Amino acid sequence: MALLGSPLQTFMSIPPATKAFTIITVLLSGTYLYLSTQQVSNEGAAFPYLVLVPGSCIWYPWTIITSGFVELHFIELIVTLITIPLSLRYLERLWGAIETIKFVLITIGVSNLIGLFVNWLEFVLFGHSEVFLYGMVYRGQSALQVGVLVAFTQIIPEHQVQLFGVLKMRVKRLPMLYVTFSNIMCIVGYQVPFILIQFGWLVSWVYLRFYKRTGSEIGNTLAGGIVETYGDRSEAFAFVHWFPPFLHYPVSKLSTFVYDNAVRLRLVQPYPTATDLEAGGYAALPGGARAEAERRRAMALKALDQRLASSSAPNGSAMPTKPLPAASYEGESSSSAAPIRPTDAPPASTPSGPQAEDKGKGKGKSEEGK
Repeated sequence: MALLGSPLQTFMSIPPATKAFTIITVLLSGTYLYLSTQQVSNEGAAFPYLVLVPGSCIWYPWTIITSGFVELHFIELIVTLITIPLSLRYLERLWGAIETIKFVLITIGVSNLIGLFVNWLEFVLFGHSEVFLYGMVYRGQSALQVGVLVAFTQIIPEHQVQLFGVLKMRVKRLPMLYVTFSNIMCIVGYQVPFILIQFGWLVSWVYLRFYKRTGSEIGNTLAGGIVETYGDRSEAFAFVHWFPPFLHYPVSKLSTFVYDNAVRLRLVQPYPTATDLEAGGYAALPGGARAEAERRRAMALKALDQRLASSSAPNGSAMPTKPLPAASYEGESSSSAAPIRPTDAPPASTPSGPQAEDKGKGKGKSEEGK
């Protein structure tokens, strides 16, 4: 019973959003794997009600979300169950269940919508509906995988991981490594599902940069109310830092152009000015781990000051009411304020001569006799 109880306890300790994600992934992927064994063709297009087929999605719109929980191969399902639930468990403990669910659904759903638009655009430009509308199937969690890496880059960018037991790399390098792999696979002709990695990277970064709520999870208070901030506007999480230094200038120009137009269209909130900050605008505070650390540090310092103030009151009441000697207020040295030792007594009181010597010997004998 103990062996059965341990896995059950482990499963029950999983946060609710991560638990629901794992159950849905197992159910939908298991359903597809079972149905594929009953069909002559095991292609994903044979099951348009589970996976996202661009030419059939108008009849099955829910596949924009459900396709992200379907893995077509057993090995893909195993890799997903090893990596994603553990990552979501970590994020859920930081963000909470609601924000974790929003992150998962937005990353999967918006990435699939972009992929759907790309396939229809390719069909309009080049034709071949059998290729672009019915020959490509969007499914799996590659978009969510890179999205989780982006989230880890925001939270623990300098943490070092070891790949395959040999290669050591910082967390902030992993998303672009995965995106580079996606580019290579797309160039050699495997657009689906690897292009979802690029879309997942962009969607997750935009969401974490501009839209994710960060204030309430930290517990900021201003005049007794919770202050909510959105996005991580810190310089370390800027778009330009995803690229090598020699590309910073053109990428910075392009990202600034896109950002200015997004602000003009009211798609994102602008950076507050100095006047807004003086008026108490907290939108400029960066979200994520860096802002959280700063706010927690400020709260800890305030709590420490209050604790020191409260502890100084009892100590002050226990102080003697009599005034200290004047010498202590005048800054005299500690040697002058120290009590006189027996050796500092006047020499006149010390016996001398044979009597003192006899007394000393007698004292020594008495001590030896004790």
